[in-house]
Amino acid sequence: MLAAAFNLRYALITWPAILVVVLAMLMAVFPGQIWWLLPVAGLCLTSVLVGIHDLNQTRHAVLRNYPVAAHLRFLLESIRPEMRQYFFEGDKDGAPFPRDKRAIVYQRAKRDLDKRPFGTQFDVYQEQYEWLHHSIAPKPTLQHQDMRTVVGAATAQPYSASLLNISAMSYGALSANAIRALNKGASIGGFFHDTGEGGVSPYHREHGGDLVWEIGSGYFGARATDGTFDPARFADTASDPQIRMVELKLSQGAKPGHGGVLPAAKVTEEISRIRGVPMGQDCNSPANHSCFSTPVELLEFVARMRELSGGKPAGFKLCIGHPWEFMAICKAMLATGITPDFIVVDGKEGGTGAAPLEFMDHVGMPLRDGLSFVHNALVGIGVRDQIRIGASGKITSAFDMARVLALGADWCNAARGFMFAVGCIQAQSCHTGECPTGVATQDPLRQRAIVVPDKAERVASFQRNTLHALAELVAAAGLSHPSELMPHHFLRRASSDKVISLAEQYERLGPGQLTADPGSSPGFARAWSLATADSFARAG
Repeated sequence: MLAAAFNLRYALITWPAILVVVLAMLMAVFPGQIWWLLPVAGLCLTSVLVGIHDLNQTRHAVLRNYPVAAHLRFLLESIRPEMRQYFFEGDKDGAPFPRDKRAIVYQRAKRDLDKRPFGTQFDVYQEQYEWLHHSIAPKPTLQHQDMRTVVGAATAQPYSASLLNISAMSYGALSANAIRALNKGASIGGFFHDTGEGGVSPYHREHGGDLVWEIGSGYFGARATDGTFDPARFADTASDPQIRMVELKLSQGAKPGHGGVLPAAKVTEEISRIRGVPMGQDCNSPANHSCFSTPVELLEFVARMRELSGGKPAGFKLCIGHPWEFMAICKAMLATGITPDFIVVDGKEGGTGAAPLEFMDHVGMPLRDGLSFVHNALVGIGVRDQIRIGASGKITSAFDMARVLALGADWCNAARGFMFAVGCIQAQSCHTGECPTGVATQDPLRQRAIVVPDKAERVASFQRNTLHALAELVAAAGLSHPSELMPHHFLRRASSDKVISLAEQYERLGPGQLTADPGSSPGFARAWSLATADSFARAG
């Protein structure tokens, strides 16, 4: 306790405790002369008792790290919804996350009522407002357990994936307890947990939840001493039956083309051992891969990952940049006959980690545009039925899911929604190692705030309740399964006097259209003409 007294997090417990002792001594020495100290002593004792309770309760992570003081947050939150929204969800112009969505996550994670009165909070006549067509003859609501998609049907070890899974977040960026809670939640709910490019840690394995092992340009967990890819280390790790799919990361939405970094302050001895990198230095993932440099070599590397993993589904993740580069990959598929089992399209609006401001705001293609492009390109070359598509980028609500499923996704990955379920309050201190709720830190005192069994149930509950909400949307639209959602089911107010559907907004290609008659698709023809299977550079 004396050591904790020098830590501001515990000051409201330790110093009142010391003061109570001092006051008791004074009152013993001067009985009856300083009676006025009784209220002060009572207040201090109350603070100590509340603080002890806060340290030991399991429901609120922020109270475990900031006993007594954090009650101010809940006091303001309880005054009225408008204040809660302003202080903890942001206003509609400057919110760090879209209005009201964080509250939805918390409600679904905690199994609270996620209904509200007095209609929509949106201006339905404002530009960009979107909605889903409903049917006058709705269908019965599908059970969330039935909403799955098979990935790698032609492989030796195909995988049945849920429609909502945990997106890539590495151990090191997140704490051990956060990883434990996420993976245990995935195990409870029957969905997968993407490891992120930081490697497979013991905390990913502890509760046995399905894993998708992501390999980035740093090749962490499959890294030779010179920083290149080590096939033997990869094969050894990938043979673990808990790893259900392997994923090559080409780029991520928050900072495409930039690479990644784990600051030296967060590289512990354990992380150094897991990733195979030295301590005391920033842990860098280069912007580009050393194992391939052409579209053909990329596909050959994906095929090698599939082979080394024992026939598990193998694919890659990217945020779309130059359109001709993805077209070059498409031409390489046709030239080699090699197709990935899946492609995860990451939107530039996504990303839970720190990134340069310019990259976060202005580099990379937004999810819906990139997703529609990838889906239609694969349809256009006639291979869409062989490849599943995952979508990632600020997907939190069932409506977010329904919209990207209509644009071509087979499943969705979410990061921040699951972080909120674990306890994140968006303090935006992830890169400092001083996360107030213990989610994004390696500080053992701070991550103590996360009580794994409690937070794991919240992770599973958020996923289950969001899928239930998706099932209700699908049924209301008169459909039997999310795979039946199409772009024409969604409308958007383009201007004050014009409404368009997503089918009108995005060009759609027919099967084989790109290979049979590339000039017939204006939005794809130029990119197709600039692409070559032998290089990512523009042709000509």
